[in-house]
Amino acid sequence: MTKSAVIADDDETIRSILQYKLSNAGFELTACHDGEECRQALDGPASTPDVVVLDVMMPRLKGTQVPRAIRRGELAVDPEVPVMMLTSRGQEDDVLEGLNAGADEYLTKPFSPTELLTRVDRLLEA
Repeated sequence: MTKSAVIADDDETIRSILQYKLSNAGFELTACHDGEECRQALDGPASTPDVVVLDVMMPRLKGTQVPRAIRRGELAVDPEVPVMMLTSRGQEDDVLEGLNAGADEYLTKPFSPTELLTRVDRLLEA
């Protein structure tokens, strides 16, 4: 069975790393450049990703606003879809904000792509 992911990061290098690692692991990907594009991708009629990976600091819509909208059922995507925050913001307040926004996992940059993939796999097993 093919897995799918929506990824959102305004940094092209990070998006490329995520696309490479996740596509090699068998994921079909939707890559978004900012939070608003991600929100739109998650509100489409065919939006059924297995996991969402989000940066926090993005143009047009902050990454923590996306899981809030997901969890409140404001988007077409399943409100229970696993969400991972991937961000350079690693202070305790930042982590708590991400988790309180509805993220299931929080990983700080710089990050190991292999660790990210392992964490994504664990989210999908849960």
